Amino acid sequence: MVCASCKLVVQYELEKLGLHCVVVNLGSAETEETLSALEIDKIRIAFLQCGLELMDNKKNILIEKIKNVVVEMVRYSETRINTNFSDHLSRKLEFDYTYLANLFSQQQGTTIEHFIILNKVQRIKELIELDELNLTEISWKMHYSSVAHLSTQFKKVTGITPSHFKQMERADQTALQNV
Repeated sequence: MVCASCKLVVQYELEKLGLHCVVVNLGSAETEETLSALEIDKIRIAFLQCGLELMDNKKNILIEKIKNVVVEMVRYSETRINTNFSDHLSRKLEFDYTYLANLFSQQQGTTIEHFIILNKVQRIKELIELDELNLTEISWKMHYSSVAHLSTQFKKVTGITPSHFKQMERADQTALQNV
């Protein structure tokens, strides 16, 4: 689960199966009931029909928790974390960062740092498309030290500058309006 609507779907599907949710967070759900193997299979099927996956492998669950911490930081955090991200992740998940980084790289084929950058660039694209903030404001919101740093990272990932991306978005909107 990587968004609020996924949480709602999970809660709805669990309640539809007659289960009582104690808490539903990004990446996890807790019910009042102790679940049998049959109930777990029913949940797995219900989730698959909604495009979600029930994970019960501890390493895969930990990978999802890492992803959820990254998504939470990139999408929903308005305040800058006071420590570096590796310390933040270690503290939040209660594992040594080296272990988390090695596991993530083995399972995902990329580093946590690269995953963070990809998520930040995706969020920057969304903010540019919304056209509510200028690049300086986006840079501040996304916790970059400068617009230059944001632009360099954006171009490294996408091959174009944020300004060029914004111009392309405007051109696409104009073309759609002319249809």
